[in-house]
Amino acid sequence: MEKLAIHGGEKAKTVPYGSGKRFGQEELVQLQEALEQNTLFYWTGNKVKMLTNKFAELYGAKYCVAASSGTAAIHVALGALGIGEGDEVITSPITDMGSIIGILYQKAIPVFADLDPHTYNMDAKAIEAKITEKTKAIVVVHLAGNAADMDAIMEVANRHGIKVIEDCAQSYLCYYKGRLAGTIGHIGCFSLNDFKHISAGDGGLLIMNDEETYKTAFRFADKNYNRFGGKMREIKTLAPNYRMNELTAAVALAQLEKLPMICGNRNAFGDALTEGIKDLPGIHPHKVIEGGKSSYWFYLMRLDEEVLGVDRKEYVEALLAEGVACSFGYIPEPVYDYEIFRDNPNCYPGACPVAEKVIVDSVKLPVNEFYTKQDVEEVIKGIRKVTQYFLDRKAK
Repeated sequence: MEKLAIHGGEKAKTVPYGSGKRFGQEELVQLQEALEQNTLFYWTGNKVKMLTNKFAELYGAKYCVAASSGTAAIHVALGALGIGEGDEVITSPITDMGSIIGILYQKAIPVFADLDPHTYNMDAKAIEAKITEKTKAIVVVHLAGNAADMDAIMEVANRHGIKVIEDCAQSYLCYYKGRLAGTIGHIGCFSLNDFKHISAGDGGLLIMNDEETYKTAFRFADKNYNRFGGKMREIKTLAPNYRMNELTAAVALAQLEKLPMICGNRNAFGDALTEGIKDLPGIHPHKVIEGGKSSYWFYLMRLDEEVLGVDRKEYVEALLAEGVACSFGYIPEPVYDYEIFRDNPNCYPGACPVAEKVIVDSVKLPVNEFYTKQDVEEVIKGIRKVTQYFLDRKAK
């Protein structure tokens, strides 16, 4: 039984994690060009137009709309699809509030569907079980760079005549059976928040292939002003101001060039980590659906505490002592446990039992495009060392 670092043994992680600069000269060049336009308004400048064109091209989509944040992008998508008061929108119980806020602002009702236990994404059967005559949309959250089972979800949605929004805030260049996440549903939404794969501080993007949906989304992001011809200020319905400015787009343009490297490096790290720990009893690696490709915004693994003979707290403390960065899961409770949902009859303890179990037995490992081969080798070493220690202790 190898002595753990927490007991005075040698650490598995011997060097600091690799790091690097996210922003540099490329962003400065784009920003200078934006300022030299003498306008920072998206309609009269060129940076937002360039960004939406390049992003649509990258994803093979016909249209792209820019927004002020990823949260705004999802709100715009809901507005563009006509989601309104009393409508039900099915989504994930393990996500950021950014996936939910637009539903509430549209006076719609969020309904939470349970998850696959190892991809941590929404399960099509659980979604179908939550469908009622009021269900108008599904917001599919592709969690942590990992695609949900979109074939199954789209089959359910199409059979019931329900629109599908893909929340790809954490899942740039993430593939599902050879197709990019965000291109399979009716609208794909992305975030440029500072904590995502690429950042412009904040910002959001929507992609779609239907022209009418594009025009409606474009208007909804801009106070419902009509910039396609005719009377611009003929406002029939309420819409927010979620316009992206030229400075945000300038930074995003430079970041977009780095996206393949960022996602490629993260994919290599995450896949290597899975390969290195997949044989360990009591450890469930982050599962990627066959034919898929994850860009690992983070890596989530689950512990079988009964097999390991240890609770998550003791396991995480031992792993941290080895120098391996980790934490207790992604969020501390399902979204439907938040106080804001206390009066929602769809929100109650036990509503999504798989999600609730994932929350209490998962361990989150950070992933970064600057991590090195030595980093992944030492993380694997640390996990194997700690896991084997507790397995041996239990066997005694």
